[in-house]
Amino acid sequence: MQIAKSDFIEGMAKGMAVLESFDTERQRLNATLAAQRSGITRAAARRHLLTLTHLGYLESDGSYFWLSPKVLRFSGTYLASARLPRVLQPSLNRLALQTKASFSAVVPDGHEVVIVARSADASVQGERTLLAYGLHLGARLPAHATSTGRMLLATQTKRAVQTWLKDHPLPRLTPHTLTQAKDLRAAVDLARAQDWCLASEEHEPGVMALAVPLRNMQGQAVAALNVVVGVSRCTPEQLQRDTLPLLLDAARELRPLL
Repeated sequence: MQIAKSDFIEGMAKGMAVLESFDTERQRLNATLAAQRSGITRAAARRHLLTLTHLGYLESDGSYFWLSPKVLRFSGTYLASARLPRVLQPSLNRLALQTKASFSAVVPDGHEVVIVARSADASVQGERTLLAYGLHLGARLPAHATSTGRMLLATQTKRAVQTWLKDHPLPRLTPHTLTQAKDLRAAVDLARAQDWCLASEEHEPGVMALAVPLRNMQGQAVAALNVVVGVSRCTPEQLQRDTLPLLLDAARELRPLL
């Protein structure tokens, strides 16, 4: 959304940049690190860190700062009130009961995708279903190495994908991660042609996922739906044969609700 320059609050933008500079790689930051990560001066970063601590969103030992539980208010309120997760949840739970596998729905956010809904736990013969590392509500996953991220990229134009590739690095997460732009572009093109995407052991060893887009009645992709299984459980061909039709059926059923 574009707004007038006079309506833009620069101080708020800087404060949010400081808050967003915390992640799983850097859980504790001092003023210097926060300045480097948020692109503002050290003095400004220090003031924002102190203000956020005063407001209760950060905790500190006097030198370093880290996120406090209060930041969960944002994600908790979104997950409790947003329409999309509530619409998707029954379908995710039904799919999990049918297959005894784990299902998630994600939305794009820059170079990552964010899980906004996931199936309730299902079990078979006393065994818990596979849950990939980081696969929880609100988790942020790299778009280039996940089935859902690649599927959502495939719903964009080729020009938009090319711009995305120029702006975002492709870090290697496993030996199977695609880290070359030409290879990822080819994989995205394939996903666009198929209208589904499979990624095997690219985000985490031993984990395979299959995704389809979730489109509204206007044809716009608003999210992606995927199933996650262990590579020891089935082959890519079996996953495509047995589960892809269920994902496509769910996407068709959900379309009028999105």
